[in-house]
Amino acid sequence: MLSRINTVSFQGIDTIRVTVEVQIAKGLPSFSIVGLADKAVAESKERVRSALDSIGLALPSSRITVNLAPADVAKEGSYFDLPIALGLLCAMEVLPSAELSHYTVMGELGLDGRIAPVSGILPAAVAANSYDTGFICPEVQGSEALWSNNPNIIAASSLLELINHFKGNVFIASPELKTYPATKSYLDLKDVKGQETAKRALEIAAAGGHNLLMIGPPGSGKSMLAARLPGILPPMTAEEILEVSMIHSVAGLLKDGSLITQRPFRDPHHSASMPALIGGGLKAKPGEVSLAHRGVLFLDELPEFQRATLEALRQPLETGKVTVARANVHVTYPAHFQLIAAMNPCRCGYLGVKGHECQRAPKCALEYQSKLSGPLLDRIDLHVDVPAVLPYQLAQMPQGETTETVAKRIAQAVEIQRKRYQGTPISQNAEADGPLLENIALLDKESQTCLIQAAEKMNLSARGYHRILRVARTIADLSGDKTILMHHINEALSFRRIFYNEGR
Repeated sequence: MLSRINTVSFQGIDTIRVTVEVQIAKGLPSFSIVGLADKAVAESKERVRSALDSIGLALPSSRITVNLAPADVAKEGSYFDLPIALGLLCAMEVLPSAELSHYTVMGELGLDGRIAPVSGILPAAVAANSYDTGFICPEVQGSEALWSNNPNIIAASSLLELINHFKGNVFIASPELKTYPATKSYLDLKDVKGQETAKRALEIAAAGGHNLLMIGPPGSGKSMLAARLPGILPPMTAEEILEVSMIHSVAGLLKDGSLITQRPFRDPHHSASMPALIGGGLKAKPGEVSLAHRGVLFLDELPEFQRATLEALRQPLETGKVTVARANVHVTYPAHFQLIAAMNPCRCGYLGVKGHECQRAPKCALEYQSKLSGPLLDRIDLHVDVPAVLPYQLAQMPQGETTETVAKRIAQAVEIQRKRYQGTPISQNAEADGPLLENIALLDKESQTCLIQAAEKMNLSARGYHRILRVARTIADLSGDKTILMHHINEALSFRRIFYNEGR
């Protein structure tokens, strides 16, 4: 007897349709799985055998062959358990093959027949919808699968329940769609006293999607500012919510069947390895840059990261995606994130701070800042100093603007950009390039002359020149101006810092 069950395999967040073929033939008793299966898939036969035994079914004393087609695509993961078990039941004529052929199946089996949750349910359900098939998944992930708009989803808690459903003994009710969690309460920007220049840079970064580097001594408020950025970022669109949630689903980080509705904020420790930050490892999983897709990647103590790891950020910062290349697989993940970084001016941290004079300046700063390459710094639009605030100044300073007030201004600038880029693949000024950037960079003659002179004096690269234009365009949008004026250019230029390692 031969049966076929539909399932999927993953290549990044993309799915590949896989057919599980199960054949029971005459011969010596055996159970083999073929089709480039990894260790987890190869062990499926033991879990399937025990799950069937727990419900009173035994495998026939025949030659059982399971083929995962196409055979030249690597298969990995425990979610092949359920399709293999259902394929066996169809081949044994316990379940109807014709009916199950209209479903795509995913799920891990426990030894007692329970169906355990697996990674990648959301993209698999979306793929099943495109295949025009129903979708069978673990009960606890039924709500997650519903976000795919697939009208025929069966979420079962056990193999026995699934058998009784298809035999007509019980009916598995459709899963319920879980509502979005309540809006997260963010830290308020008004709690940060002083640092008006840094707050302004944070506002510009949030409005245009620009990368930001904050430089200042310990305790000056760099981490406080970064932690308050999510509260002023524009909300995600429906397309972005689905895109971000699919990445987290593949990574196994989607919890409780709800989508990711708030922009991600990832802040890995500076000891993070390159596979952890960029993606990769044994199974080429998404890294922090992909988990921060459509959100923020905050790197504190930037020079303390391994240099090779930081240099690997250059490609995703420029292209919005990252390709993990291995001998047996090439996987591309989305990585369109906003980089917010913080660092001390030198190793001791107190360069230029009165009362904490650095005894090795400027050599200390030169050595410390030289850990960051020029090409990486050139990809960061905004560089801002965050000076120390003395205790007596804190006591005298009034509270600043609230997160709500700043977020309203940013929302207005974002709406201007949304209308401007309607019908194009981009949505923010930070993404504009080429002819599109020239079309939106409406400069009067005075502003253009100023920008050219500044670019020559500061020895800006072509990339740096364009980034000044993008920042100036965002500043103009925050002011509601259609034309980029002289003071917009001047403010954008003020956020280009000259480092000790300039030109390296």
